[in-house]
Amino acid sequence: MPSGRTVLLLRRLSTGDNKLKTITINQNTTKEPLLANPVYIHRDLSLSKRLSTFGPNNIGVPQLTRSLSDNKIIMASSNTDTAKQEKPKHTNRLITEKSPYLLQHAHNPVEWYPWSQEAIDKAKEENKLIFLSVGYSTCHWCHVMEKESFESEDVAKVMNEHFINIKVDREERPDIDRVYMLFIMATSGGGGWPMSVFLTPDLRPVTGGTYFPPEDRWGRPGFKTILLSLAKKWKNEQQQFLEASSNIIQALQKISILDSGSSNSVPSETAWELCVSRYKNLYEPEFGGFGSAPKFPQASIFNFLFHYYARDKNHTEGKKCLEMCLHTLQKIAKGGIHDHVSSGFARYSVDNDWHVPHFEKMLYDQAQLIVAYADGFLATKDKFYADVVRDIAKYVKRDLRHESGGFYSAEDADSYPQFGASHKKEGAFCTWEYKELKSLLKTKVTYDITYLDVFCDYYSIEADGNISPESDPHGELVNQNVLIIYGSKEETAEKFGLSLEQLDQIISECINILYEARQKRPRPHLDTKMLCSWNGLMIAGLAQAGQALEDKDYVADAIKTAEFIKKYLYNNSTKTLIHSCYRAEDGSVAQIDQPIQGFLDDYAFLIKGLINLYEASLDYRWLQWARDLQLKQDELFWDSENGGYFSCSADDSSVVLRLKEDQDGAEPSGNSVSCHNLLRLAAYADKSSAPEGGESEREMAKKILQTFSKRLTTSPTSLPEMMSALMFYNDSPTQVLIAGGFTDPRTLELVHVVRSRLLPGRVLCVADPTESPAGMSDILLSRIRSVGDVPTAYVCRRYACSLPVTDVKQLENLLDEPTTVTTPSAKK
Repeated sequence: MPSGRTVLLLRRLSTGDNKLKTITINQNTTKEPLLANPVYIHRDLSLSKRLSTFGPNNIGVPQLTRSLSDNKIIMASSNTDTAKQEKPKHTNRLITEKSPYLLQHAHNPVEWYPWSQEAIDKAKEENKLIFLSVGYSTCHWCHVMEKESFESEDVAKVMNEHFINIKVDREERPDIDRVYMLFIMATSGGGGWPMSVFLTPDLRPVTGGTYFPPEDRWGRPGFKTILLSLAKKWKNEQQQFLEASSNIIQALQKISILDSGSSNSVPSETAWELCVSRYKNLYEPEFGGFGSAPKFPQASIFNFLFHYYARDKNHTEGKKCLEMCLHTLQKIAKGGIHDHVSSGFARYSVDNDWHVPHFEKMLYDQAQLIVAYADGFLATKDKFYADVVRDIAKYVKRDLRHESGGFYSAEDADSYPQFGASHKKEGAFCTWEYKELKSLLKTKVTYDITYLDVFCDYYSIEADGNISPESDPHGELVNQNVLIIYGSKEETAEKFGLSLEQLDQIISECINILYEARQKRPRPHLDTKMLCSWNGLMIAGLAQAGQALEDKDYVADAIKTAEFIKKYLYNNSTKTLIHSCYRAEDGSVAQIDQPIQGFLDDYAFLIKGLINLYEASLDYRWLQWARDLQLKQDELFWDSENGGYFSCSADDSSVVLRLKEDQDGAEPSGNSVSCHNLLRLAAYADKSSAPEGGESEREMAKKILQTFSKRLTTSPTSLPEMMSALMFYNDSPTQVLIAGGFTDPRTLELVHVVRSRLLPGRVLCVADPTESPAGMSDILLSRIRSVGDVPTAYVCRRYACSLPVTDVKQLENLLDEPTTVTTPSAKK
């Protein structure tokens, strides 16, 4: 863990101390908060091991706001989704890019470069500071800063004269984003997007912040003032800049080193018991979730708590974990963060009730929440959770999918309130005024009861809007309603004298009417970038949904996405993944001239998806591809000296620092997912040191747990996904091995028993004795035989297998046994 002295040094160095300290530009006026509560809420702001140095009283948490009253997103000619297209006055180098975010800035008067050697060489040749601006296409405050500063010819003139200006899509280049976000957070105690960093020509950071207003205000310098001051200081005091930047890099390198602690052991059950205890303390019992507003549906927490419960379903603490999961999932699904009209989930809620969301929708949230609700269904068999799974799947397939099978990244929160409007508003596509609802539903009547009255009662609609001023501090949502269910169907049905079937029919008809009305509104911007990592999560989610709900269509969808990745995001000659591809104007799949090579998350998330897909489809080729990708991941990212995986490979010299992700936030970290993957892959082989054995994968998983051991023991809630992997490692997998014909109904009955249960650390293998696919010899199952011609199952725990069973009830009894180890042995 970094010392306070290191952080203080960074803060001084970021403004050059002494002579350079006169310019203080670090600000936290970003829309995206760093921390809203003790639970880590956004993965890409992962600095908890650094933040702990600052102390809880020193972390400045910006108040979450929708926008400043004078910051409207004015219609700009550079945006491709404007209501009126005009010939652009300016065009810069971003025009040849494919990223929707970069294209949004292609007609700024700023002479933007994409991240490239050309830009770096230009900075060195002209001896200029680099201004690096990082954001993403659905980022509200990125839009604000573009309108205020990057579209200003006066500001652009200063930028072009004194700086080399580089624009980066953080989702396209997470490696660059993480390096400089580490710097911003260490120097300011906060972070967010847009991220604005000033670099020396050799890419070392000097100073920076997030969003900057265009003019001086609130006692802080405006962006133009900052530009002119830095340009002057670079010209007159360049040596101090260079010395400071060199020291900054050294300090960042120290901060980035993971401290595994003095012990070289894997943490014991004390770590996960402490994790459960902290989540119980953070739990908000009324509306669920962990901590106060703003509230994020952090799926890794659900994964951990469901796993803890399922290890022993009769354990008191486990039952409490289940209760926390189910109550939170119910409240999220009933809340405004859930789009009741168009399906899917927004990123987070600004209030405690999950009512008023930040309306942006991200693919990674949909992918992970499918798994959470599928687990909720497996734990309860309650149709409520299955319906939410179907709702998410409907949204992503309808609104986020390319026809070839890939999934787009996100939908924006901002959109035009009507065609021809001069500026965008957050939530304009999603919110409702009472008078509009009245005009849409007033003619619908049944049993002398108006649909409008029933609908308004069920979804808490009010004539003057149902959004409190506290959730709308700048008055953007006055008189608007966000649908939320505070009561229940039973209460509304009783109030109006309806049966539940009648109420369902009324609500369904109303939702259909509102959906059609919404389609007539200007749609939010769609980020059509397709990321390997997020598509890997989507494969995992669809495969899990297919198993839990026994829906072959979801499995088919997952297969289509896997095939899409193999065609467009995989280099068969090098056996490596490509990070991103794009939808072209004609609807085809496009790629940039130099494709961005895959990062750790691309491999880890896809491998997870492929293992899930194997268990859902029983098609061995997906498991084999997962094994091949794991070997390539080890080659590219494994730290052979200290253990764990770096987030990026060593191939790109423009990335000044290789980092290891140590937070499970909005997305799980690549190391956490990889730890699971390695343990699962090991379980598909016998426990031997032979090349085809699983001991090497298990040893690598052990090394990850050792590398992150101090984080797991001192800050357990920072890594819930890895904590789940720790339990998996401690308990060993539950291997369910079935020998029988794939089409034999008796085999399928045995498979159904497995898939219908919430089983922690489950590994499912099915082999047809009449088939012998290439590579099957490396699976433990190849040594298992059926009893005569009867499909046979074996349940293996701690690498000891049960006697063969052929009866469904016998298999159920074996699977329902607790998987916990009474006295965990210390694993050195």
